[in-house]
Amino acid sequence: MSSPDLTNSYTASDTAIPKLGLFTMLRLGIFNMGLGIMSLLTLGVLNRVMITELSMPPLIAAGAIAVHQFMAPARVWIGQMSDSKPLFGYHRSGYIWLGIVSMAVMAFGAVQIVWQIGSRIETAGWTIDVYPWVGLLALIFALYGLALASTSTPFTALLVDVSDEETQSKLVGIGWGMLMVGIVSGVIITTIVLDSLGETPTLDELRRSINRLFIIAPAIVCGIAIISTFGIEKKYSRLKERTRQRDDQITFGAALKVLTASRQTGLFFVFLLVLSLSLFMQDAVLEPYGGQIFGMSIAETTQLNAYFGMGTLFGIVATGFWLAPRLGKKRTIKFGCWWAAFCLILLIVFGTTGNPQQLMLGVGLFGLASGVLTTGSILLMLDLTVTEVAGTFIGAWGLAQAIARGTATVLGGSLLSLGKRIVETIAGGPVPESQLLPAYGLVFGTQAVGMLVAVAIVSRVNIREFQTTAKSAIATALESDMD
Repeated sequence: MSSPDLTNSYTASDTAIPKLGLFTMLRLGIFNMGLGIMSLLTLGVLNRVMITELSMPPLIAAGAIAVHQFMAPARVWIGQMSDSKPLFGYHRSGYIWLGIVSMAVMAFGAVQIVWQIGSRIETAGWTIDVYPWVGLLALIFALYGLALASTSTPFTALLVDVSDEETQSKLVGIGWGMLMVGIVSGVIITTIVLDSLGETPTLDELRRSINRLFIIAPAIVCGIAIISTFGIEKKYSRLKERTRQRDDQITFGAALKVLTASRQTGLFFVFLLVLSLSLFMQDAVLEPYGGQIFGMSIAETTQLNAYFGMGTLFGIVATGFWLAPRLGKKRTIKFGCWWAAFCLILLIVFGTTGNPQQLMLGVGLFGLASGVLTTGSILLMLDLTVTEVAGTFIGAWGLAQAIARGTATVLGGSLLSLGKRIVETIAGGPVPESQLLPAYGLVFGTQAVGMLVAVAIVSRVNIREFQTTAKSAIATALESDMD
């Protein structure tokens, strides 16, 4: 018996689905604005409160928060689930809504545990009684990481479902540009909240202000997520027309086999790891760099995030609308890597002057490179994604970046500690903070080298090879799993 003409049926149903307009793309983009705000609440506000106001050891504070990034392996499973198991009647939207609400709850819970830690430090100092609470804080951030994966992975898969070649780059540019808008908004909120508390707030004053912030802001973020995605999947998704694979039979093990079945997906996976390590290693050291080498206050170093965010925003939008369509995706990524390496060396050079304005300029230029790399990498990622199992592939790409970002935070702090020890060994004893530029230079220099390695790896990525081999490679992997 002959099979039905799938091509004709796909074309007919696909043409019945409307294309995304600019307003709808902007509407989808504000979802990422909410994620940007949540990122600043945890990595900005909460991290700063623990280290500065509560005097927690920076390694412990950063380590507890970084746990959520190491929950990234769940992205593959959640992506597969959104491919095959609808929630609340939707493949993507149900997971998005449940995930964003869970993020809000976990973030508020983390703040309450932080107050327990702070009160014990205020009463008896850093004692062994504090460690169980630190462990509980890490557990809460693990759950926060699961919630983040549950909302961000299906959302990115939704972008694949509703976009085509004509709208893809614009949709990505708008969406990730809005993420930077959210981060800048978070910086503004952070500055206002901390400045209004004064220089030496009591623990009770701090608790009231931060609790209020962690109720209002997440509630706004949840509202943004619903407004952004409500009705989109039902009207614009092409998932049903495109799905021919038996996604419900793809296990976690099979997903890993799928990702390793193609040489090109493996190459891109390694590229994402190297790029993310090189791009985010400064997260743990940039604000201390401004304080120790440039003599900047806490409020001033917080503003570095705004300069980075604005640079990234400009880079994302310019790349999505102008640079990538002209240079192509791979050339855009290579340009971004070279530019990032230059900016990292520039940060070291500016350290010799101690001029805060130069540091802000350097951070803004590095943010520009980050925007170029973010958009270029996402566009290339979508080309290396098989639509039939988009959630699984998107989960894998998110897995690579999130694990690398968590590792980068730890690696940046480790390299800074190593650099300080080397400087002190050469000097024969402790040195003033203002003389620690070589230690910071070790971090930035390692990042620059990583960017050059990323160029070498992405040069070997071949989209045409992936498109011609991915289908058969996936079929082989799935058959092996079923056997």
